[in-house]
Amino acid sequence: MQVLVIGGGGREHALCWKIAASPLVKKVWCAPGNPGIASVATCVDIAADDIERLLAFAKREEIELTVVGPEGPLVAGIVDRFEAAGLKIFGPSKAAAEIEGNKVFCKDLLFRYRIPTANFRAFESSSAALGYVEGLREFPVVIKAAGLASGKGVRICKDVVAARAAVRECMEERAFGKAGERIVIEDFLHGEELSVLAITDGETIVLLEAAQDHKAVNDGDQGPNTGGMGAFSPVPGVGVRLLRQIESTVLVPTIHALNREGRRFRGVLYAGLMITEQGPRVLEFNARFGDPETQPLLMRLKSDLVPFLLYAAGGELSKIEGITWRTDTAVCVVATAAGYPGAFEKGRTIRGLDFLQRDEQLEVFHSGTARAGNDWITAGGRVFSVCALGADKAAAQRKAYDALERLSFEGMHYRRDIGNRRPVS
Repeated sequence: MQVLVIGGGGREHALCWKIAASPLVKKVWCAPGNPGIASVATCVDIAADDIERLLAFAKREEIELTVVGPEGPLVAGIVDRFEAAGLKIFGPSKAAAEIEGNKVFCKDLLFRYRIPTANFRAFESSSAALGYVEGLREFPVVIKAAGLASGKGVRICKDVVAARAAVRECMEERAFGKAGERIVIEDFLHGEELSVLAITDGETIVLLEAAQDHKAVNDGDQGPNTGGMGAFSPVPGVGVRLLRQIESTVLVPTIHALNREGRRFRGVLYAGLMITEQGPRVLEFNARFGDPETQPLLMRLKSDLVPFLLYAAGGELSKIEGITWRTDTAVCVVATAAGYPGAFEKGRTIRGLDFLQRDEQLEVFHSGTARAGNDWITAGGRVFSVCALGADKAAAQRKAYDALERLSFEGMHYRRDIGNRRPVS
């Protein structure tokens, strides 16, 4: 079969890499892709949000399965458009993807169906939001842009001064564009963060193993939030009991809630959780594979991914047997351009990519790279991620960081503590 992957980042590189390894797949296409993805798929110069051109391409090439990577096309309704044309596509409908595209809708849904999450208030004007934070007596609080902000629209505010600044940044300065026209202000939850993803057809759930990501730009979780600086899996302290609790108290109720709202969810439901003393609490939902969590998860996945995508898209996930995993640990470290997640320069020459010795336990997934003649150059804020497998976390970390020392570009930045988190309890 022929498969089309939509997107052009590290997540899509990992998806193409895993899908290309399937004996079911004859050819993988990626739109728009990137030069790194071109090693495992044929890249097509069509933007991820150009739904009509993507649809025309899928028809012309007789694509049998389309897999959507980024959230933007999902929220814009690409699944509805493809399905209306009779094409099989993996991802939720526009209505179901609103669980990521609209944080106010998400929080309202969670409260309406009593799914555990933090208390919150939503605001459409900066004056009302500023009045609310002036009256707060307990800090920290979390202020979020309600729309899609590529993982950067969240601020943890330790006092009223920081809260005022966050409100103004979103609603007056428009730092996140339309995403900040509405904001959510919610209680801060104490505990350990955890990412749990599930493939679902709206009825059956296939739970993936847990991962932890590192959102802040600097070591020790310091600095502004980014789209993700690294991730690892499995997570110490996360066992079968906790995963079953998350499935029964968060994932199953959420999928049922969406069904009752007429928004059947097919695709990957990503739960960003805080594991508190009172149990799991939802921080956010994403309607697609995470980036960079996908990279270590797919490195560890023993099963062929394609049947799960295919059966979920067709509403027949119950027909497939359980998913299997390597016992190894995978650690993924993201290298970024200087200045990211703020302004950054492109066009820096990357050294070492063509000479790095790869094996089945080491992969480099490209996010923001380009070619200039025979040279690799930077073309984005997150440039590439190095993902390594090891018998344990320490071994995986050593392998990933040893590889990073052989790679360089001017201003290259990466965290040196990916994987160093307390066990979840």
